[in-house]
Amino acid sequence: MLSGLEGKDVDVDGYLRQVGVNPQALRTPGDPGVTPMQYVALFYALLNDMQDECMGLFSRPFKPGSFALTAREGLSAADLRHALKRMSKALNLLQDDITFSLQTNGDEAGLHMQTIDPVTPTPVFAQETMVRVLWRLAAWLLNKPLPVLHFDFTYPEPEDQKGYNLVFPAPRRYAQPSFGFWFQASELDTPVSRDEHALRIFLTDAYTQIISPPRDFGAVAQKVRNHLMRSYPQWPTLEAVAEQLHTTPSTLQRHLKEEHTSLQWLKDDLRRDLAISRLSTSRVSLVQLASELGFSDSPTFQRAFKRWTGKHCGAYRRR
Repeated sequence: MLSGLEGKDVDVDGYLRQVGVNPQALRTPGDPGVTPMQYVALFYALLNDMQDECMGLFSRPFKPGSFALTAREGLSAADLRHALKRMSKALNLLQDDITFSLQTNGDEAGLHMQTIDPVTPTPVFAQETMVRVLWRLAAWLLNKPLPVLHFDFTYPEPEDQKGYNLVFPAPRRYAQPSFGFWFQASELDTPVSRDEHALRIFLTDAYTQIISPPRDFGAVAQKVRNHLMRSYPQWPTLEAVAEQLHTTPSTLQRHLKEEHTSLQWLKDDLRRDLAISRLSTSRVSLVQLASELGFSDSPTFQRAFKRWTGKHCGAYRRR
């Protein structure tokens, strides 16, 4: 993430300390690295200060709102084919370093990304981020998984591929003339099934959902979490969720228990994510945020936030 800041007048170590990362330890062999939340917090800190959603990786900044604009272009399409075409057109307007296009090759279709200047290759992190973000966004628009046949990258195969299977769960091809992701061409006719309300919720914390490795909530728990996301800022009862999922409250409770979770835990997990996002990216008052998240009052919300993160809301927002 920090590779685009090399050689620039940026206090990288200061940003690392800001999100609770020891710069010296991070550069020491054997250090366990950073947590997903530290990673996302670093992303938000740099984004807010640099006003560049791509962290200086391209010749001109991706101004805040570029990702939202791209997502809305996809949302306005009828199916995946037209969504990828519209998103490609938007991305080609927003930057000057990569040509984005939808391509088909027999039974395969792919979002093709070609570096414009062969003398200046697209950085590794930029390739990986673009491929992952746009694949996850496409799947989100369909509201269903988008199985990938293979991911392509232009850089040589890394010696250490620890973690790659989680982030890119399909065969990876290296040293290719272009980068992108490829899937069954039949998927192009899949309709876009999200709406503006869902997009507004998604954009409150899209980076956490897309950048961080996916969390495995369990099949039933994921359905419950998805319903909670769609219902936000309303917080349905167990009975309402069970009715929506065409089951009984007792059956739903049993399935969640088998997956080592509960409705309350899923609500709190989602409320924590939303609270972190809103405190990091907006000036919403604590009273309003408490109401949005379904708390009876601001002190109750602030106690819960302290329990979730170990920090008071004000201290977290200042950091």
